[in-house]
Amino acid sequence: MSESTESIPAGPVRVLLVDDQPLLRMGFKLILEGEDDVAVVGEASDGAEALELTRQLVPDVVLMDVRMPVLDGIEATRQIVTAGLPARVIILTTFDLDEYAFAGLQAGASAFLLKDVAPAELVQAVRLVSSGDAVVAPRVTARLLETYVRGLAPTGSPAAPPQRDPLLDDLTPRELEVLETIAEGLSNAEIAHRFFLSEATVKTHVRRILAKLHLRDRVQAVVYAYETGLVVPSQGLDY
Repeated sequence: MSESTESIPAGPVRVLLVDDQPLLRMGFKLILEGEDDVAVVGEASDGAEALELTRQLVPDVVLMDVRMPVLDGIEATRQIVTAGLPARVIILTTFDLDEYAFAGLQAGASAFLLKDVAPAELVQAVRLVSSGDAVVAPRVTARLLETYVRGLAPTGSPAAPPQRDPLLDDLTPRELEVLETIAEGLSNAEIAHRFFLSEATVKTHVRRILAKLHLRDRVQAVVYAYETGLVVPSQGLDY
């Protein structure tokens, strides 16, 4: 996870709960409302309702289930991101290598959590995502992405190399190096140590990289690195 605290909101973190199981929503609500700095501002039972409430209530974080009637959580996430709404989405999944988690990250989610997450971890996740940080350890995200990038190729065949994104040409050599280390799962402190930079300088590089590549956060940078072939599965990753 990154260490940035630049975007911590002044008031309580506003959360929208989205799941078609009332008992699960109730459990999450009880956990979150026990915190002074978190407020549950609404609940939705399907993706269409989630999209409408995200527009109306302007939450900071949406806890989004994936398998729901009317509109699933992946498409709801995609529409939230495409519409430019400020809410950040946390996808709720059953398994950490679930294909839905991968699809959710591709759709623009900022993180994913298991549905049986411990209460303290749920609260921490909401706080971190609201501040702009990735909640999922980047190495876990990388493992998830590697699994599915490898799976895109026919059995026994290597995956076709993706085309290089022209936007990469806008990055300086140092920014390209920093992007590669983000994809490796390094924190700001670890990147600073590797390149003999201050953490403040690394944060500036990260901010510029996200802006130039039109990415929302570090998790999206990891997704981008895999989708554009900047990181090749099974190379340079330590789990």
